[in-house]
Amino acid sequence: MELGITTFAELREADGKPVDAGKRLRNVVEEAVVAEQSGLAVYGIGEHHRPDFAASAPAVVLAAAAAKTSNIALTSAVTVLSSDDPVRVFQDFATLDLISDGRAEIIAGRGSFTESFPLFGYDLADYDELFVEKLQLLLALRSGEPVTWSGHHRAPLRDQMVYPRPERELPVWIGVGGNPESVVRAGLLGLPLVIAIIGGEPARFAPLADLYRRALEQGGHPRLPIAVHAHGYIADSEQKAIADFYPSYAAGMTKTGRERGWGPMTREKFDVMRAPEGSLLVGTPEQVADKISAMESTLGIDRFMLHISVGTMEHDNVLSSIELLGSKVAPLVG
Repeated sequence: MELGITTFAELREADGKPVDAGKRLRNVVEEAVVAEQSGLAVYGIGEHHRPDFAASAPAVVLAAAAAKTSNIALTSAVTVLSSDDPVRVFQDFATLDLISDGRAEIIAGRGSFTESFPLFGYDLADYDELFVEKLQLLLALRSGEPVTWSGHHRAPLRDQMVYPRPERELPVWIGVGGNPESVVRAGLLGLPLVIAIIGGEPARFAPLADLYRRALEQGGHPRLPIAVHAHGYIADSEQKAIADFYPSYAAGMTKTGRERGWGPMTREKFDVMRAPEGSLLVGTPEQVADKISAMESTLGIDRFMLHISVGTMEHDNVLSSIELLGSKVAPLVG
């Protein structure tokens, strides 16, 4: 079982005060350093193009982290491939892979927020087609062969090589939020899968994991890793974990809910979500380890990535939670 951390470099405190973007990004780099020092396997940064997130260019931030680390894998979480240029994505992460001595990964997704589509001149009506087409091109680019390709949303390529070339095949995962079609696509293509679980009961995602494995088999591929990304926080006591995490989590989820038509995050909802069957991993190292172990048993996962700062938390608290994930939780989940 690999354990890791993800962040979106959130920029808003629980009291609504804005956070300095430069300081937040420097803190993100420090989080990656502490994650490696704590023995964690992976650190991921998600792409957003909004005023309340600082990481619009994850590869740049990951490169800064690469300069201060030596072992931890560095991944996007996710790259919104639908609104990006696969050639540039490949170049960015191939460069990161070379700088980091083979530690770069891409988690490609369609994006749960849509602000990048108008920003880069794409029509949301093409949401699904964009991802399928651009994923096809990205996989062709990483093959190492000259690429001849044409599609509807980008200029064609003819017998084209793209540089620099990484020294290995660049890992590409598919990030999904529960869409069966996306799960099947990942399996048929032979790509590892990341399931984002931000609500509901993790056990309910078991059919998706089974569907993915059947698609792998149908595509003639060997068993590949499944990862889960979920929100949570670890402290020495359950009471401290709740007190530290709830204000920023409630603020962040309530803001997102206003945009998506959800109700506000209440303490009652929060308590249901952090119950043993819920999606939130908030509590002591033992409580969090029990939840990760349950996901391993139910979903057959190989990697778990904890997303701590749903709103912007105190930096020292985030670092402490990262350290506990590595020092206390990891030994309990093996």
